[in-house]
Amino acid sequence: MTQRETYKFIEKLLSAPFGDQMEMLRALVHFLVEHKDFAVTGGRIWELHPAEDAYVLKYQYGDVEPIPDNYTVSVDSQPSFRDLAQKRAVMRHETDALLREKGIALYSAAGAGERVKRDNGTLYRYVLAFNTHTPNQRFFDILAAASGAATAALRDFNSRIDRKKLLRDLDQAHHIQQSLLPEHTTRFQDYHIFGISIPDSVVGGDYFDYLLPGDDDPDRLDIVISDAASKGLPAAIQALFVSGAIRMGVGFETKISPLLSRLNSLLYETFPDERFVSLFYCEIMRSANGLILYANAGHCSPLHYSAASGTWARLGPTGGILGVLPEQKFRIENINMMPGDILIMFTDGVVEAQNAQGELFGEERIAELLAKYAAEDAKSIALQILEHTQSFQRGAAYADDATLVVIKRDAAV
Repeated sequence: MTQRETYKFIEKLLSAPFGDQMEMLRALVHFLVEHKDFAVTGGRIWELHPAEDAYVLKYQYGDVEPIPDNYTVSVDSQPSFRDLAQKRAVMRHETDALLREKGIALYSAAGAGERVKRDNGTLYRYVLAFNTHTPNQRFFDILAAASGAATAALRDFNSRIDRKKLLRDLDQAHHIQQSLLPEHTTRFQDYHIFGISIPDSVVGGDYFDYLLPGDDDPDRLDIVISDAASKGLPAAIQALFVSGAIRMGVGFETKISPLLSRLNSLLYETFPDERFVSLFYCEIMRSANGLILYANAGHCSPLHYSAASGTWARLGPTGGILGVLPEQKFRIENINMMPGDILIMFTDGVVEAQNAQGELFGEERIAELLAKYAAEDAKSIALQILEHTQSFQRGAAYADDATLVVIKRDAAV
């Protein structure tokens, strides 16, 4: 077996599904000791104990007199431990009295695993040591290569563990985030409301909610939609924060303007290094003229479609995005939703969906779909728009969280 073939075999050996790092290293020691071409009589695995500044014997194998379990060799007494950080592998005569007593006179050693920085130098997490009767340059070259393969395999092993843990944590975060979203469909007086949120990854920064201020105010429903400009887990954390703060504020029957001002200050203080959060908040009132109060904190402008005229209008910003400046005020505006009217709120994952050529889906397409499906209920309208945006961006390199809420007032009978 050539050196290259041996190295490839070692790589394949180390790619097996081991239960832990030590099992992986034991398999490598077995292979090197048992290989008939190397004339190796025994092998050992030493593990660094930083607190003691020493290496502890964790495993031994081969035709050699047993060394006591957990035998410890200090770094200061064995200079080769430090040399490995620069040379990866060394061939030395044994100087430790007990090891010499056990018949180890000549050894080759290689570092493996992560490098740990110490005050007295950099040290490998593991050292693999093998004893031979005579110097063996071929084995030494193989051992140096095996050290690199083992270090890469250990790094991949740790990465797989980290990824599995991260996936478990993300899955739990996904369930928490989804549990905070309301049921898709709700009704309030003669309004039919449907909302849906589709994260681009396991978790996302979009959020929407339907909020009842309390039993004392049954004639009002609050609806909020927001978008954290970060991606992934940081955005999801911000979305959860916004969700909790909004719910608490509504529980205290806080009005829209002071609620958003306080939320802005909290975001500024809590997430100084994160990017902004945009938000649209509206109150649907029980009224014959369909009064809706709203504030737009730098969010994508919702569209109000008038059934009577077949036209639409943008509900633009009434204040800045949240969390950028410590103090902000938010102006309150209002619209009147007449029977058959539609109000659609969305995040930029909808309006800024891109096709393969980089073209944006845009407000005009949303407005055209509102007019086309105006006779449908809120759920049908929402799903039609989502279907069109997803079809539009098929094949594009970039996608974002997509959330929309459609409010439709029942048409007059």
